[in-house]
Amino acid sequence: MTDLIDIQSLQVTWRDGLEIGVVALVFYRLLRLIHGTRALQILGGVLVLVAVYGVASLLHLTMITYLLGLVFTYGIFALLLVFQPELRAALAHLGQTPVTKLFRRVEQGPVEDEIAEAVERLSRSGVGAIIVIERDVPLGDFIDSGSALQAKVSADLLTTIFTPYSPLHDGAVIIRGDTIVGAGCILPLSQGMVGNRSLGTRHRAALGLAEESDAIVIVVSEETAVVSVARDGALQGRLTPVQVRDLLAGRLPLPPR
Repeated sequence: MTDLIDIQSLQVTWRDGLEIGVVALVFYRLLRLIHGTRALQILGGVLVLVAVYGVASLLHLTMITYLLGLVFTYGIFALLLVFQPELRAALAHLGQTPVTKLFRRVEQGPVEDEIAEAVERLSRSGVGAIIVIERDVPLGDFIDSGSALQAKVSADLLTTIFTPYSPLHDGAVIIRGDTIVGAGCILPLSQGMVGNRSLGTRHRAALGLAEESDAIVIVVSEETAVVSVARDGALQGRLTPVQVRDLLAGRLPLPPR
């Protein structure tokens, strides 16, 4: 009876609702970030250890609780290293503001046409390629893995870079604004489960970067000449050059992650 009176005396204000909404939104965004990645599997393992620790505490199993206590004490540093890509992506998403998106729209122009034309040429010739469009998340680490460039985006240059047996054809091209800033760059392979087993290394690399950043990654398959685009951890295939141009201009959304 006393507990019932205490519950009835509670007063819920708009501040409580705001706090609940903010916490729910943060958890939702975190779950979306780690969905489909190895981080979700690791998080499941951590929850299992927490459950074992709780059961051991209830049963007064001192050795198990002591050992798990050591794991929890020093394991946090290991988790920071393991979750480094996800933490970096989360901080980058938090840093995105409507102002930066407005500036990105202003920058849009003929670059989309040049990229779409290059994709059409490469697909028609059956030449494999992977083109990365940097957005809000800086890709300096991946640019450093290849050859730094400062060249204006053009269909002729992109096609030349990916010509077989050229020095920079084996790797990704990274575009910042209207400038090619890197070629022959190495991208991280996705650690998640890929439903289509026919996808090659280029597609896994595109997904890997899309999981760690907000970049748009265009892939031209060398085997099938099919054009695919990875963004926000999702991969959409069988796109036409016109659809690629519309996607870069923000007129063709990808399915949600």
